[in-house]
Amino acid sequence: MSDVENISLSEARSLMTRAFRAAGAPEATAASVAAALVQAEAEGQVGHGFSRLSDYVAQANSGKVDASAIAKLSKPSTTAIHVDAGNGFAYPALDMASEALIETAQTHGCAFATIANSHHCGALSVQVDRIAQSGLVGIMMANTPKAIAPWGAKDAMFGTNPIAFAVPRADEPPMVIDLSLSVVARGKVMHAKKSGNAIPAGWAFDADGSPTTDPEAALAGTMAPIGGAKGTALALMVEILAASMTGANRSTEMSSFFTADGPPTGAGQFLMALKPHDAEGFSARLEPLLSDIAGLEGARLPGTRRIVSLENAQENGLSVPKAYLDQARELAG
Repeated sequence: MSDVENISLSEARSLMTRAFRAAGAPEATAASVAAALVQAEAEGQVGHGFSRLSDYVAQANSGKVDASAIAKLSKPSTTAIHVDAGNGFAYPALDMASEALIETAQTHGCAFATIANSHHCGALSVQVDRIAQSGLVGIMMANTPKAIAPWGAKDAMFGTNPIAFAVPRADEPPMVIDLSLSVVARGKVMHAKKSGNAIPAGWAFDADGSPTTDPEAALAGTMAPIGGAKGTALALMVEILAASMTGANRSTEMSSFFTADGPPTGAGQFLMALKPHDAEGFSARLEPLLSDIAGLEGARLPGTRRIVSLENAQENGLSVPKAYLDQARELAG
């Protein structure tokens, strides 16, 4: 996939929307999924962009994802929001949850949302950035199919279980932190497989627990956790909030995000929004902290490359492997 082609953000969204419409998704659902995937691609999260399109469409065609599902929202309490994604795509459910979450947190100071019967939710940065753009601190966690073994064990129990955080800034874009609890997101391994590339040492283990640079062997094995035992403890925390709290499937109960066979994934997502009680004071305390970090030689704030990537994409469009775009055009008819 060395050949690349340039495409504008609007053209990319239109192309993906047509592909999902052809797969049976209503216009609003197709546009929601397309917008999230294109945003992830623009952020430089290529494992959550065009590389996911064919997998999503195949799962819609097989019925693993109900492309026509309509998410349903309920409010168990004043500051609690629950969304049943109906085994459809995650993004319409996230749109619904985020809108209610932001409104509730603006009124009451804080709110949390749980999403069940969901699907792959892509780059969490897209979701927490939306919360921070509203002047709120955003937190999100999600569970994924099993990929990480508890510390000291060989068998996978947790997903890569990503965590994201975003904080609003007065005169700058929100600072966004988005990380998986494996050394890298599993989507990067799948992207390497589809691209015909090896993966760096230290990313993953094969089914026998041996280190591997073969992405196919890595996908059949387990991912290396960040921070050893501390990473698996964090993965357990995410599992509790994204599965036990939401009513979603556990990572061990979920089918693959990458294949069209099997039952619906039943994934879970947990989001929280916090309103600073003193926005000006909060900003006055936050900015010196961030400035001190950015001023250190060799240091950079988390998400800096993401902002540069977004600005470049908005100005110059996306450089996407031609094979992905040809595939997208075929799926779009």
